[in-house]
Amino acid sequence: MNEQSLRQLLEAVKSGSQPIDEALARLRSLPFEDLGFAKVDHHRSIRCGFPEVIYCEGKSPDQVAAIFDRCASQGGNVLATRASEDVFAAVKQKFSGSEYHTLARVITLRQRDRQKTKGKIAIVSAGTSDMYVAEEARITADIMDQNTESFYDVGVAGIHRLFAHSEALQEASVAVVAAGMEGALASVVGGLVDFPVVAVPTSVGYGASFNGLAALLGMLNSCASGVTVVNIDNGFGAGYAAALINRRAEDSRD
Repeated sequence: MNEQSLRQLLEAVKSGSQPIDEALARLRSLPFEDLGFAKVDHHRSIRCGFPEVIYCEGKSPDQVAAIFDRCASQGGNVLATRASEDVFAAVKQKFSGSEYHTLARVITLRQRDRQKTKGKIAIVSAGTSDMYVAEEARITADIMDQNTESFYDVGVAGIHRLFAHSEALQEASVAVVAAGMEGALASVVGGLVDFPVVAVPTSVGYGASFNGLAALLGMLNSCASGVTVVNIDNGFGAGYAAALINRRAEDSRD
């Protein structure tokens, strides 16, 4: 959609000849900006409720910086995942307010005031070694304006550590559970709470864990109801899904 057609659409809305809902429907699939090496989707937030997220692996620092610049130009919050320090250095040159989260390898830029929901997302990790995935989930949910509370290093090898937080855990609307090894923590949490659990298998563990495959299969075979599973080490996907669930829960409360 070019500037002239967009102006015509806006004028039609202004005059009342074009209903707002119909105009929104026309805009949902448009526009994107072609950078040659990437097509930046500027209307992702209209369709999905949050702008396009930048996946940095496989892209050069200059490419990420250029995409980051075009995403930021729309005035929304920006999230870039799997970012190296070199990538962050390229972004930081133009966006001094950007922040690099070392453990999660995530870059964020907040341009909109926080409007956090009342509902809370519990971010749970089995061990300290799983925190890099849990932190990716937490930061994703945070930049999407969600309230979070972290419960780290509460795995089944010392289950009393989880039970010590059971009351606080019950106050959440959805939980993200990151665990490696055999991935049992997701089933335990799923058996304790009355809300959805998004399980994230991590690639933490000795040889027979097969870089997270054992945890993935264990979570997929969970006997606890309400447990769903994302891909290995996909903290971003878990945090995003939990944020969408929490938003829906908030809408139902309103």
